Amino acid sequence: MDSQERSSEEAEGAKERGLVYVWKAGSCSVTPERLPGLSGKTVLQAALGIHHGLLLTEGGEVYSFGKLPWRSRPEERVNSPILESTLLGHRIITVAAGSFHNGAVTESGVVYMWGDNSAGQCAVANQPCVPEPQLVSICDSETSPLLSVRILQLACGEEHTLALSLSREIWAWGSGCQLGLITTTFPVTKPQKVEHLAGRVVLQIACGAYHSLALVQCLPVQEMKPIPERCNHCSQPLITMTDKEDHVIISDSHCCPLGVALSDNQPENHVFCPSSDTPGGKSVTAGQSEGFQKPLVEQHGLVGLESDGPSGLSSSDGQEDSGISSSGNTLLSDKKEVKEYLIGLSDNSLNESLNKNICTEPEQPSQEEQLGACIPGPPGSSTSTLNSLVASCASAVGVRVAATYEAGALSLKKVMNFYGTSSSESGSQSGSRSPGPEALKDSREEQVRLESMQGKKSSSLVDIREEESEGGSRRLSLPGLLSQVSPRLLRKVGRAKMRTVALTPTYSGEADALLPSLRTEVWSWGKGKEGQLGHGDVLPRLQPLCVKSLDGKEVIHLSAGGHHSLALTAKSQVYSWGSNISGQLGHLNSPTTVPRLAKVCGDGIWTTAAGLDYSLFLADEKDFQPGLYYCGQETSTENNLNENSCTKSPILLLACSKIGYISNVIAGGDNCLALVDKNVMGYIASLHELAATERRFYFKLSEIKSQVLRPLLGLDNLGNANTIQLLQEMASRFSKLCYLIGQHGASLSSFLHGVKEARSLAILKHSSLFLDSYTEYCTSVTNFLVMGGFTLLAKPAIDFLSKNQELLQKLSERNEENLQLVEVLNALFFMPFGRLHNYARTLLKLATCFEVASPEYQKLQDSSSCYENLAVHLSRKMKEAEYTLGFWKTFPGKMTDSLRKPERRLICESSNRALSLQHAGRFSVNWFILFNDALVHAQFSTHHIFPLSTLWVEALSEEAGNVNGLKITTPEEQFVLVSSTPQEKTKWLRAISQAVDQALRGTSDMILYGAGGNVPRQEPPISRSAKYTFYKDPRFKDAVYDGRWLSGKPHGRGILKWADGRMYSGTFRTGLEDGYGEYRVPNKALNKEDHYVGYWKEGKMCGHGVYSYATGEVYEGCFQDNMRHGHGLLRSGKLTSSSPSMFIGQWIMDKKSGYGVFDDITRGEKYMGMWQDDLCQGNGVVVTQFGLYYEGAFSTNKMMGTGILLSEDDTVYEGEFSDNWTLSGKGTLTLPNGDYIEGLFSGEWGSGIKITGTYFKPSLYENEKDKPKALRKLGILAVSPDEKWKAVFEECWNQLGCESPGQGDRWKAWDNIAVALTTNRRQHKDSPELLSRSHTQTLESLEFIPQHIGAFTLEKYENIKKYLIKACDTPLHPLGKLVETLVAVYRMTYVGVGANRRLLQEAVREIKSYLKRIFQLVRFLFPDLPEEGSTIPFLTTEPKGRRSFCSGKSDSRSESPEPGYVVTSFGLLLPVLLPRLYPPLFMLYALDNEREEDIYWECVLRLNKQTDLALLSFLGVQAKFWPGTVSILGESRKVSSNTKDACFASAVECLQQISTTFTPADKLKVIQQTFEEISQSVLESLQEDFLWSMDDLFPVFLYVVLRARIRNLGSEVHLIEDLMDPYLQHGEQGIMFTTLKACYYQIQHEKLT
Repeated sequence: MDSQERSSEEAEGAKERGLVYVWKAGSCSVTPERLPGLSGKTVLQAALGIHHGLLLTEGGEVYSFGKLPWRSRPEERVNSPILESTLLGHRIITVAAGSFHNGAVTESGVVYMWGDNSAGQCAVANQPCVPEPQLVSICDSETSPLLSVRILQLACGEEHTLALSLSREIWAWGSGCQLGLITTTFPVTKPQKVEHLAGRVVLQIACGAYHSLALVQCLPVQEMKPIPERCNHCSQPLITMTDKEDHVIISDSHCCPLGVALSDNQPENHVFCPSSDTPGGKSVTAGQSEGFQKPLVEQHGLVGLESDGPSGLSSSDGQEDSGISSSGNTLLSDKKEVKEYLIGLSDNSLNESLNKNICTEPEQPSQEEQLGACIPGPPGSSTSTLNSLVASCASAVGVRVAATYEAGALSLKKVMNFYGTSSSESGSQSGSRSPGPEALKDSREEQVRLESMQGKKSSSLVDIREEESEGGSRRLSLPGLLSQVSPRLLRKVGRAKMRTVALTPTYSGEADALLPSLRTEVWSWGKGKEGQLGHGDVLPRLQPLCVKSLDGKEVIHLSAGGHHSLALTAKSQVYSWGSNISGQLGHLNSPTTVPRLAKVCGDGIWTTAAGLDYSLFLADEKDFQPGLYYCGQETSTENNLNENSCTKSPILLLACSKIGYISNVIAGGDNCLALVDKNVMGYIASLHELAATERRFYFKLSEIKSQVLRPLLGLDNLGNANTIQLLQEMASRFSKLCYLIGQHGASLSSFLHGVKEARSLAILKHSSLFLDSYTEYCTSVTNFLVMGGFTLLAKPAIDFLSKNQELLQKLSERNEENLQLVEVLNALFFMPFGRLHNYARTLLKLATCFEVASPEYQKLQDSSSCYENLAVHLSRKMKEAEYTLGFWKTFPGKMTDSLRKPERRLICESSNRALSLQHAGRFSVNWFILFNDALVHAQFSTHHIFPLSTLWVEALSEEAGNVNGLKITTPEEQFVLVSSTPQEKTKWLRAISQAVDQALRGTSDMILYGAGGNVPRQEPPISRSAKYTFYKDPRFKDAVYDGRWLSGKPHGRGILKWADGRMYSGTFRTGLEDGYGEYRVPNKALNKEDHYVGYWKEGKMCGHGVYSYATGEVYEGCFQDNMRHGHGLLRSGKLTSSSPSMFIGQWIMDKKSGYGVFDDITRGEKYMGMWQDDLCQGNGVVVTQFGLYYEGAFSTNKMMGTGILLSEDDTVYEGEFSDNWTLSGKGTLTLPNGDYIEGLFSGEWGSGIKITGTYFKPSLYENEKDKPKALRKLGILAVSPDEKWKAVFEECWNQLGCESPGQGDRWKAWDNIAVALTTNRRQHKDSPELLSRSHTQTLESLEFIPQHIGAFTLEKYENIKKYLIKACDTPLHPLGKLVETLVAVYRMTYVGVGANRRLLQEAVREIKSYLKRIFQLVRFLFPDLPEEGSTIPFLTTEPKGRRSFCSGKSDSRSESPEPGYVVTSFGLLLPVLLPRLYPPLFMLYALDNEREEDIYWECVLRLNKQTDLALLSFLGVQAKFWPGTVSILGESRKVSSNTKDACFASAVECLQQISTTFTPADKLKVIQQTFEEISQSVLESLQEDFLWSMDDLFPVFLYVVLRARIRNLGSEVHLIEDLMDPYLQHGEQGIMFTTLKACYYQIQHEKLT
């Protein structure tokens, strides 16, 4: 063979992986042979049937060999593999072989089947045999468009096939109950879903000849249904608590007397009593019982109902809802009787030993041996009572595991041994761990632990389930029989409910998504004749059922043989069950209907294969080489006698040295097959080493967890709650790490079966998972160490630990003499970190197998250094922790105890007097301790802690005599530390700087993976973010600040919260609130809060802000030194409350002072005037909603002194007042008709006034002149317009940086504007909805300052105008803000009650005053702008020949300057201001002209009834101006006598636009256009040049005005008159305006004939 192999190897070009070796099954000394004919193909996977095999190569091709009856003659044997050509072109990813049929799955998840189809196992109907691979369509009928299901894995049995889909569901076809389908019609040729497992995540499937297995992920914990409080059936409580004199019995052993709900799919429910499988395979049923069972049944009504499929009381996914078993034989009876029976029979101790023996679940093979086989043969009298006892116990409780009677029988043997022999003999019983009394004590403790777990049940169900699943599993126990609870236990249950730690991690987080899950269950179904289902009986199952006894065993792989099953766990152990005729289970314990541990000599099993009647195991040998073990049929051919015998225990079949590294074994019928890799450059060996060491490491961690950690957690008095919490945190992190290692071990095993690409190694791909888990565990274990946890633990754990000395030494790998317990514990819990070095070393080894330039080399190299760095980093962490622990031990005492925290580490301390405080007293003791989070300054009895995040350190320069000084700055202290030597100084400076830097970065736990460790930067930043609580600053005492700092002071954005509930959030500057911020002050009395949003300066409210008081008042305006100061608006009350009112005006030092408007909404009065100290004082005007008007003097909120009072009907009183609306003293009363009374008046207006005086009746002519005189005086006693709103203008000047109007630097003003714009924009960046796009563009364009060089031209004037329009468009610009405020105050003044016609002149004066004052601001910003009224020189020469309307000669410039060239505040600013003020202003005009306009309107309506020609002739328009034709809708028509509204239509339309314009200038333009339109129409009809004379023009214009029907023409006229540019009055527009005015008056006085 050697020569042959050599030649083939050369032919293969030394292909070194996936070599196939085959040998005959059944012999114990084998020489495997290379399979011929696979030149150069790497085989990835193989599958074997009874007489044939399949191979899958790297290219996705499939080869068959052996007997292939479906394609050739039945007996012919194909020795060298032949290619399945039908599958060419489909990349196959996995293959499977049944006894006589085959399956393959392509890359896209499509299944092909071929071979024997007699039972429909190839999913083809009516065809006994399928010669070529045929596509199988698998469709999910539940989806509306039928979706084809993608398949990941196939498994084939004798007559059935299972497929696992991408969505982790099982599909089945073929024949038999092993399909798990709810059907009785076979064969099933259309693949169907196994509904029973739908919704669960299935990880792997396996098929035996006639049974099926599935590995299913446990349900995530949060989906667990809460344990119901009452039984579903009989409504009795499931957990009971009974008080007996000195103790309490807690029991959850509820047993439903009504029986169990049965599933429908199994009709024959036989009455069945617990029985043991006798060797003959018959079971002893009630009928044949030995005489003790029948009476028992009669007495207690003990009925065992056998139901197939899970019983109704257990949820279908195999979690228990109650104490009743979910599988196999469900036993029921009345528990009370059983208890009495028990009590009668024995004392409490029996119950304990029962509990102990059944519930401790054997983890080690050694324990397993005790359990021996079940005792066959007729029991003696003593056994029969015990037997019945066990039976009734079991029935009373409903054994939770499907080990119905066996568990009872097993423990029974012990119990008999225990009672049948004296206690000394029991000690000598084989395998017993400790002599009798000790065992009892042990079992008692175990019992107590279990009980305490019941106590925990209420507090956290999650963890209980997890704890159970791992260690002392209560599922095997007979729960709570007479569970008497000791007082000690009650203390324990009553102890502060710390969260119990789940030692199996409860997270189903990242690791579970990326690595194989260990939280698995095994489900089985099909024929169970040989016990191959593992449910403890030999019954078939139609539907999947969970093998309860494998719960929590962390099964990672299943193999199914002919009639037996194997389950491989993460701990590298194998559980086997089923037929053991040939010894294929690897153990000799019977019964074999429940999973038992197989005994394989190797170190750790990592691959199993189950054949027809044998099993193969791959286990680690020395040097991490895999060894192949065999158990099962042995055929010895000595002396030509074909004797068949079976192996006693698995024997080593092949050592690695013979053929190479075996990566996988496959078992079939008469052949076995191994896939082998040659170890080129040590690559394969390194991978095997990594996998083997990881599996061993996991085994070790699990041992520590179950044998050390869990008992420790169960101990009493572990110290204070804090320590317990740290221990529990350490335990849970340990479990998490342990779980991850287990997952990794499993993933490495499957990695070795695959392609073995280095880059897909989990420690490379998901390195962060490992790095993080180790780091987290390190943190918790060092925290526990620092708090002296191990020392504390050693005391309560002393007896536990001394008992298990050997175990501990074995686990910790320390075997020196007289080791301290603490050291052993230390060694145990710090052991995992050594693993990081191993990772690093192995990765380096792997890297050396690649070219240095290759990406794999780089990746492996980087990862290796990552693990190495972390190992170094963590060892540094451990050293720090030990150093710190040493410090706490050296300096015990109250002070250090108060400083001791789990995450606090010591960096250095000054007990060697190397550091002292400058200027300290002679006898003072100053001790400085630097921790990783704080600098502590300790004196005799006091100490102060300075957190590092708010500590600044700098070295002092030497010239000031500060030798070796360090200046320490904290928010509230500054001190200098003097060190003894320059070296000390450098050491401390460096230590403090690094510690501060570390504390700020918060990365002390994490290092930059991949970087060569973290290089600490020397200087921590001066500016930083940190949280700090003030302790002595008088203003901030006990306040917490969280935000930015600069050199010891809050600086930048931050939040400050005081202890009394006040809170400031905003910007700080050098320790004080400064800038924009929000401030809240709780008002305890009203249970609301004051709320301020606005600007601050040096810790006080200063600038603009909004203050909402708890009372409901809101002030919006300026502040200074925390007081309202400047212009502001105060709203009081809502409209419904007692005194709703509004004040807008000037404030000085929190009081209303200066000019202000007060609107008293409830009384319907508005005051506009001067204030002082919150009172009306000085001149003012009051208007009421009833039309009264008063102007005059006020004193202390009352009308006092001289004043004028007008009522709605024009009655006027001028004279003295003494109180509101109360006349007192000299005065004149003028009546509306002009009569007046002079004299002395007294009394309140409107309720009878006493008069002593003279009555005058002037003549009619005087009346005409006199009436306006009284009203003309209005406004004299009011506040002069220039005195109003001074604060608003001052604020604007201040914003520009001027002390008083006009005084200041212009460039500084421009700077201030730019700053205001950018800061405001920045502020609004956070809330972009405030700025529209156009707004943003406006802001950007405003940032350019208009430049002026050279003479001032019209163009520059236009630029200024444009700039002003933009500036006033945004309130972020000081001018815009000014305009916005003025508009607000103007509307406040003249809207509502303020809309009083008497106020019209005031309103107009106020606008003129605004214009004057804004013009002053504009001229300050643009000094080139000429003063009011001056002309801009006219540059371009215009043709002089423009004809004037009214005079024949051309007008010369000197007489009427061209409009727009004279600079006036009206022309420049009205376009900006007036549109905003127009509504209130026009309203006042309309009210004032109401009477006149009514007369005018009546006349307009009457005259408009006439036709065009009639109206023209009535108005006296010369006939030559009458239009002959008019254009109506584009058609030219002759004017007839009944044409209406057609003549001069364009002019009429033009004039109507006067109402849509705002400024006088625009309105005048409209009038001018109207004139031009009239001339145009006349020109068209006259066909010759002509000149207007006023006499001709006026009637035509009058016609146009009438036809335009402008409702408020009077208001328009008066508005233009009041606000037009003064220089326009004599120009052309002036004359036109006069014409319009004349028309208005003409219409009013028109006498209609």
